[in-house]
Amino acid sequence: MKIALDAMGGDFAPKAVVEGALLASTKVSSATQIILIGHTEEIQACLSTNQTLPDNVTIVHAEQQIEMGEHPLKALSNKPQSSISVGYSLLKKKEIDIFCSAGNTGAMLVGAMFSVKLDQVTRPAIMSYVPQLSGKKTVMLDVGANTDCKPETLNQFGEMGTVYYRHLFDVESPRVALINLGEEPSKGNLHSQAAYKLLEANPKINFVGNIEGRDLFADKADVLVCDGYIGNVIIKMAESYYEILRDKEFFDPFFENFNIESVGGSPILGIDANVMIAHGISNAHTIKNLVFMAQQIAEAKIISKLKESLNN
Repeated sequence: MKIALDAMGGDFAPKAVVEGALLASTKVSSATQIILIGHTEEIQACLSTNQTLPDNVTIVHAEQQIEMGEHPLKALSNKPQSSISVGYSLLKKKEIDIFCSAGNTGAMLVGAMFSVKLDQVTRPAIMSYVPQLSGKKTVMLDVGANTDCKPETLNQFGEMGTVYYRHLFDVESPRVALINLGEEPSKGNLHSQAAYKLLEANPKINFVGNIEGRDLFADKADVLVCDGYIGNVIIKMAESYYEILRDKEFFDPFFENFNIESVGGSPILGIDANVMIAHGISNAHTIKNLVFMAQQIAEAKIISKLKESLNN
């Protein structure tokens, strides 16, 4: 297996990415290769004196870098030798199994749409884990790729989340819920009401109805569906819980799940390849966990199972 990391992506790149790759290199399976995509000299400068990369970590040179504030479409067009462009080129040619970046999220999304788009999917979604008080994990999508979603798109999110959860957690019929401002089918805006009807009628999913914000951690669903606007607000608020509690010196295992370091990253679902994005402030430990999660996703062969489900 070949896991590619955008060595130039993130607020603390390339140092954090290189250090994270080195931490992960001693823990990944023996058949896993970690590939650092970026400027060779800058990557090597992150190594200590007389330190060399282990045998399972290699470099693919990329002359250019897309900065966090650049316009995604313009940057990809003007920088064909950027680490993100090179990563997607390798992914499209199937020379790597998964591509991960803590860099420009917009560029990662646009790159996916242009190079590894899945025709059956109207809008790819970013997925994130939501910890449950029971100790389980729920998945939520979308958390930032699409701020506005048609009912048909939300319905497809339910299908994609079902496939992901079924094969990652070995649950045959995951419970799917629509995040809304009330439990009744008539609650929410017109898109939410229409999405409820589509999800309820979809034979591919086990729809359990609406779920309110107060029940997000109560283990009432395995897959949470919402547009990227709502999902991103929820995720960012959860991250703030961890920071606030840490500042107040309150420690609890449940809230440790909101620490972005332990999460690693989020997969983009609905494209014809494995892609993961991480927070821009990712440090070495975040990157290490990103690699571990990437290995798990690639091994689960989610893409082929998702395409099979969408074609049936």
